[in-house]
Amino acid sequence: MAFSTNGLGSRGRRGGTAPLAEINVTPFVDVVLVLLIIFMLTAHVMEYGLEVEVPQTKTVKTSTKELPIVTITKTGAIYLGKQEVNFHELGDVIHTRFAGQTAVYVRADKETPYDPIAQVISELGDAKLQVSLVTQPQDTSRLPGR
Repeated sequence: MAFSTNGLGSRGRRGGTAPLAEINVTPFVDVVLVLLIIFMLTAHVMEYGLEVEVPQTKTVKTSTKELPIVTITKTGAIYLGKQEVNFHELGDVIHTRFAGQTAVYVRADKETPYDPIAQVISELGDAKLQVSLVTQPQDTSRLPGR
């Protein structure tokens, strides 16, 4: 049996095998596959939301109050946050889920018939809640004469 004192093994400096310079990519591939699976499972959740195109007005008051949002879709479906609710129970649901709240935002699509909007506002008024309508600022650069 041969021993070496310089740590080069029995073959010396010039002979023998080349040092291993490969990178083990297996852990890297495992991590990438796990991240890909997580992304695929959560991608549809991030895109979920109610598509509502609110009407445009000339003046819009900017507000940063944290209030419950009641959304009315084109078809007249009513949502509190992302949960669909019956408009007859809307006041009770808001008082239950948001105790102490005295105001709400109402966001309706611009193509929504006026009847569901009026019913929701009436129901919220009966529940002693102040209603603020959500609108978008009008693009004044495209108005005629400007």
